[in-house]
Amino acid sequence: MTARPARGRKRRAHLLGAFSACLALGILDVTAATAQSLGSGLLNPMRGAFVAPRDLPLRNTSEAASGGLPAPPSPPAPPAPPDSNQDKSGQPAPSRIGQVPTYGLPAASGAASSGYDSFNRNRRKPKYYPAQLKPKPPPGPGSQPLQNAAAQLRLSIPPSESANKQPLPPGMAGTAQGQPARRRLKVDDDPFGAVGDYAGPFLIKSAVELSAGYDTNPGRLFDSHGLPTWVVAPEFLAVSNWERHALVADLRGSFTGYGGSLPQTIDGQINPAPTNLDRPDFTGHVDGRFDVTADTAVTAQLRLRIATDNPGSPNIQAGLARYPVYQTLGSTVGFDQRFNRLQISGGATLDRTTYQSSVLTDGTLATNDDRNYNQYGGAGRVSYEVMPGLKPFAEVEGDTRVHDQQFDRSGFERDSSGGYAKAGTSFEFTRLLIGELAIGWAERSYIDPRLNRLQGFLTSGSLIWSATPLTTAKFITDTQITETTLPLSSGVLVHTYAFEVDHDFRRWLTAIGKFTYGTYDYSGNVRKDKTYSIEGDLIYKMTRSLWIRGTLRHDVLESNVPLSSSSAIVALLGVRLQN
Repeated sequence: MTARPARGRKRRAHLLGAFSACLALGILDVTAATAQSLGSGLLNPMRGAFVAPRDLPLRNTSEAASGGLPAPPSPPAPPAPPDSNQDKSGQPAPSRIGQVPTYGLPAASGAASSGYDSFNRNRRKPKYYPAQLKPKPPPGPGSQPLQNAAAQLRLSIPPSESANKQPLPPGMAGTAQGQPARRRLKVDDDPFGAVGDYAGPFLIKSAVELSAGYDTNPGRLFDSHGLPTWVVAPEFLAVSNWERHALVADLRGSFTGYGGSLPQTIDGQINPAPTNLDRPDFTGHVDGRFDVTADTAVTAQLRLRIATDNPGSPNIQAGLARYPVYQTLGSTVGFDQRFNRLQISGGATLDRTTYQSSVLTDGTLATNDDRNYNQYGGAGRVSYEVMPGLKPFAEVEGDTRVHDQQFDRSGFERDSSGGYAKAGTSFEFTRLLIGELAIGWAERSYIDPRLNRLQGFLTSGSLIWSATPLTTAKFITDTQITETTLPLSSGVLVHTYAFEVDHDFRRWLTAIGKFTYGTYDYSGNVRKDKTYSIEGDLIYKMTRSLWIRGTLRHDVLESNVPLSSSSAIVALLGVRLQN
């Protein structure tokens, strides 16, 4: 009884040990398999390396994404409707779930030639057709945007360009291949200038300026006597528009009137200035050119000058009622021949100068026939274009003056002969500096041995410097030998220098400053005069046809003859009407 229970306990112990061994063996197998699985992904830096792929909370359903384990079977997909995505064989298209999307266009393919390129590739240079205008590259950062091939800067597209329009032929629209870009219209340099009217082949411009003000010394006397003044100044310009030949008529004049008169005597002596100071001034010429060939032309000019002696001049008689008016009518006929860069010009001149009789304050007349004369002469000029914008030249002129009377009022023979020779050059550098400048020598010999030869240094020229788009500087100089009635004086050698600066504060508001300096040398006489003039103008351009102008001028005459110097201030305000 005692031994049987002992054998049962041993048997149960043996069975329990075998079961424990089997259980341990199974656990060891599973542990080894798990350890092997963990060991293969122990150093894997990817998320989920220590977790079985099937146990990941976010996993792909494809077999490749499940770590090599087969995906659970899925029920067969129902047949696709006729309008679903199918391949050419009629089978359903593969699922895009879990796949990287592709859109058929590579990255940065929409940058074209002007958009942003994420690959930082070199842009393709645009192709231009022959004779097509090419834009210039910008000089650097901060520069203005480039213009297109037509040189049109487009900041925005107006609604009218996007509206529905009738299509135009490519040739008319300027989009035909190989068609040169159309040249843009020239910018109007003077938006408030006169437009003019066409009369047949002629462009006609006309204007009239009306001014009124006050002159502190209209007679240019040593003792000033002021008077109100008014000025009427008409202008006329006609230019032909022919393919060949040319005809230009330029007529400009003025009439200066005063609202009173000067006394006949000043300080008990005869007034050296006229009592009536009204005087005209007119300068006109008509120029014509007849083109015989492409290099040969015949030129002609008809000119007219009407004026009086300048106030304060010693040629004015004492006791005059008004200024005697003189007129000079002349013409020139010549030719112009070009040999490539060499140009030769020449012409013959004929001028006739006549004076009206002087009206004295007592009502009598004094003849001025001794001042009337004819001038015959000729001029020649040779120029050579060294380079575009630089054209040196040499010019020679000679003439003879024959008076209607052999002796003048003082018993002198005034007939003479003379001329000048000068050399210079013309300028045209990028339109910033244009004009010409020359220096030379002028002289005149008289028949009367008592009259000395009149000679001196000569300067002539006219320069225009466009300092800025709004500022322009001008320089004008001229030299002349004029007649005089002073005894023992051959003539007057006159030098004039004028400086002018124009500035546009706005296109419709312009300020002009002008300074003029002149010398009057009376040969054979002790008299020498100097003139100074400072002038300021302010122009308000209301429209193309109406301007308002204000002028303030100060004139000074210095003479070495006692009681001959003078000073005057002139203030004018007026309007200009033009077409």
